[in-house]
Amino acid sequence: MKNPFEKYIKKFSEVKLWDNMAMYAKKAGIKAVYTVLLLYYAYARKETPSWAKRIVLGTLGYLVSPIDLIPDLSPLIGYTDDIGVLSFGLITIAAFVNEEVKNKAKGRLTKWFGDYDPKELAEVDDQL
Repeated sequence: MKNPFEKYIKKFSEVKLWDNMAMYAKKAGIKAVYTVLLLYYAYARKETPSWAKRIVLGTLGYLVSPIDLIPDLSPLIGYTDDIGVLSFGLITIAAFVNEEVKNKAKGRLTKWFGDYDPKELAEVDDQL
């Protein structure tokens, strides 16, 4: 399967990802941040195959790229392409998102958001 976000792999870096999350976490919402974290922690697993890692890098590279289809400057609408890309990436590599990945992502969410309603994440978990 060809990665439609191959050109964004070079744009990915952990520093850009965390800087992006720090700036946009509250605006993007907890579900989007959870999806990013699931992708990131699935990427970090040694069991995740290289084709799936390339999907993750392309997806997250698109997210941190300053140029995307709809600029993130416009509220709500600017994030629709990002959310679509994140969903595509997550569904594509869903087989590599295990309980350990979910727990790490939820632990990071607690650090960033404090207490949150776990029901907010059900929609994302249902995709898996």
